[in-house]
Amino acid sequence: MNRYAVFIDGGYSKKVFQGEPRISYFKFSNYVAKGEERLRTYYYDCPPYMSTPPTQEEKLRKSKFDKFIFALQKEDRFQVRYGRLAKRYLPDGTEDFEQKMVDILLAVDLVQLSVQHQIQRAVLLANDSDFVPAIEIARNAGTVVELYYRIPPRPHDELLQACDGRIQISHDIINAIKL
Repeated sequence: MNRYAVFIDGGYSKKVFQGEPRISYFKFSNYVAKGEERLRTYYYDCPPYMSTPPTQEEKLRKSKFDKFIFALQKEDRFQVRYGRLAKRYLPDGTEDFEQKMVDILLAVDLVQLSVQHQIQRAVLLANDSDFVPAIEIARNAGTVVELYYRIPPRPHDELLQACDGRIQISHDIINAIKL
């Protein structure tokens, strides 16, 4: 039997499902199964920024994040991988935060599982063209790579072209995976 893994970019998935009913990543992982065995679902994200000392709003945001992550980690065969947030200043002097290491963690896991032949199919919920080199390596190792996406936000064209399959997330899929 073939085995697959699901790779979820948390930052992208928040945009994809914004304004929709709350969804279950466990249901999503099973929805994409196609009768295969799931090795694992990997969820990549950064904990929210916390200043020193943290504000009440930051504490609340972190508490919600921790509760969400705790629920994910209770699911069978789920693994959460953490990047970090980097503070940067925009030209107008305002603060902004940028995720670091999230994309590379996803790419490394995809490549490693593919070249070690632990998976035959990879399901991505992402939209960044930074994944294209990792996808090419995975495909060269024999892994079929499928991209699940939603418009908006539209995935980068290079990412769409790099994948073996492209499945646009419809309202039917959302209804099938909602809590």
